[in-house]
Amino acid sequence: MNSDVATKNNASTKTKSKKKRSQWSEVWRRLKQNKMAMAGLVILTILVLLAVFADVIADYDEVAIKQNAAVRLQGPSKDHWLGTDNLGRDIFARMIHGARISLMVGIVAVSIAILIGGTLGAIAGFYGGKVDNIIMRFMDVFLAIPSILLAIAIVGALGQNLFNLMLAIGVSSIPGFARIVRASVLTVKDQEFVEAARAIGATDTRIIIKHIIPNALAPVIVQGTLGVAGAILSTAGLSFIGLGVPKPRPEWGAMLSDGRQFLRNASHITTFPGLAIVITILALNLLGDGLRDALDPRLKQ
Repeated sequence: MNSDVATKNNASTKTKSKKKRSQWSEVWRRLKQNKMAMAGLVILTILVLLAVFADVIADYDEVAIKQNAAVRLQGPSKDHWLGTDNLGRDIFARMIHGARISLMVGIVAVSIAILIGGTLGAIAGFYGGKVDNIIMRFMDVFLAIPSILLAIAIVGALGQNLFNLMLAIGVSSIPGFARIVRASVLTVKDQEFVEAARAIGATDTRIIIKHIIPNALAPVIVQGTLGVAGAILSTAGLSFIGLGVPKPRPEWGAMLSDGRQFLRNASHITTFPGLAIVITILALNLLGDGLRDALDPRLKQ
């Protein structure tokens, strides 16, 4: 008798895991059919590889940081693929090392926003009533302040460094994720599997973590991808006005700021970092749109 029960449990577990695998494989199949989304994924993969192997491609201290007045403001050449800046530093080396900072800030900031905003949104949507009212009114206060101004205020108060920059952008993105998670939880919490879990005595925490959040992830994944693009843009904007990554660390927005006075006689200083920002944001938006279509159950064929 016990062996039959164990066999049934094992079969049920295998069926569930197979179902999860098939769901994600179906998402991947639909994503692969979207050529624009795959183009964005390829571009992002190349950027990540350049960032990861930046030290192998170009030495940070000797090429990206060390100044060389003898080669300042040179255009693209065999020795300097994208030219040099006003201090003689290699622009290509600074761009790939700057990609590390931009991608890291984007991912960490969005992770902070998802962790805090997602938790608040899940609690608000699950419990409703006064809890929902208090949390969402608090989020409305944050939404009343433009996110870039909130980030500027946080960086100005805490000081200019990489951690404070990630924290500022992450905190300014919390309300958006809280609202998205709350809306997703509201559509899931009254479904039958949640009622079944509550009927067998599952705690609220377990229901939220094990049942509601996994079934409300699709819009969070999409918004997270688009949020990374917004965070990179915010990082560039803050660095452009001098509140981002401290110099001399390379960052795309700071490179734009340093090169704006040389637009007429050395436009390559700003052109290439600007293109890097545009291409990265475009790739993330293409991937985000593709994920939205792939994760939408109404588009199943």
